[in-house]
Amino acid sequence: MAFVPWVCFIGLVLALLALDLGVLNRGSHVISARAALWWTAFWIGLSGLFAIFIYFAYENYWLGIGHTVGHDLGGQRAAFEYAAGYLVEKSLSLDNIFVIALIFTYFRVPREYQHRTLFWGIIGALVMRGAMIAAGSELINRFSWTNYLFGGLLIFTAVRMMVTEADKIDPEKSLLVRLARHIYRVSDRLDGKKFFTRIHGKRAMTLLFVVLLAIEGADVLFAVDSIPAIFAITKDPFLVFTSNIFAILGLRSLFFALAAAMHKFRYIKQSLVFLLATIGVKMLLAHHFEIPTWVSLLVIVVILSVGVLASLWDNWRGGGGGASEPPSAGGTSVDDGWNIDA
Repeated sequence: MAFVPWVCFIGLVLALLALDLGVLNRGSHVISARAALWWTAFWIGLSGLFAIFIYFAYENYWLGIGHTVGHDLGGQRAAFEYAAGYLVEKSLSLDNIFVIALIFTYFRVPREYQHRTLFWGIIGALVMRGAMIAAGSELINRFSWTNYLFGGLLIFTAVRMMVTEADKIDPEKSLLVRLARHIYRVSDRLDGKKFFTRIHGKRAMTLLFVVLLAIEGADVLFAVDSIPAIFAITKDPFLVFTSNIFAILGLRSLFFALAAAMHKFRYIKQSLVFLLATIGVKMLLAHHFEIPTWVSLLVIVVILSVGVLASLWDNWRGGGGGASEPPSAGGTSVDDGWNIDA
């Protein structure tokens, strides 16, 4: 019975993805900002409903959850840990949105093909995140010093994020992209929405598949940051996995809703730096001083709120002189990847 909750959750995720690509977004088309906002609200609402399920499941041991699956936390603590983990993953994905926009702009991907590319990027991210969460959970359970390793990694990541400019990233330098170009024939052109085509009768990857690889490579780097962060919130593998997956599922719609306006939130990056550093310190102190989950959740909300409110205040005052504009790498027009129809 221990595997039943996992199978049910994965089945739910696959059904939602099939509904998304197979029914609602079957053809290639531009996702409007309005539709993206509705989808974003849908994913956030669904994540909230799942938090309610988490409360009752851990409180009443439904399907063995909290007993044979996960840890015996009680409904309230489990719901708090799920919510905190979801907020951390969702907030860290904001930086990922900027990089995805850079990749689309760099390779001049038409907007009607961006949704399909991101869909398959999300599929790959789900598989990789699942494997990395399983490995991280095993490490933490076997070796207590892993807490210090993850805590130090988060603080290092915070420092790196503070000094690195996202618009200086070169998608062509992605390890997956370079490896693909080395071992397989690659076309430098698009062939509609296809990932593979033929050049002089020989099978080759299209430029759209190269874009997909660049997105997957970026997600691996972000996962190295975000997965240790969520283990600082909860050690329960079921909560880690479900909160992480729900945050990723909403990333695609969040991209189309916010990408064109991300440069207006100039203080979000500072909030994320402070958030990662705070979580890193929490993880370093985990064996010596336990911080209640509700306190962690409150701190996360406050840190993110300060960044958002400071950005809105700066925009209202007519500031933004130092805000970074959407990237236009490789001489590409900003319109090619950032301007989203309303």
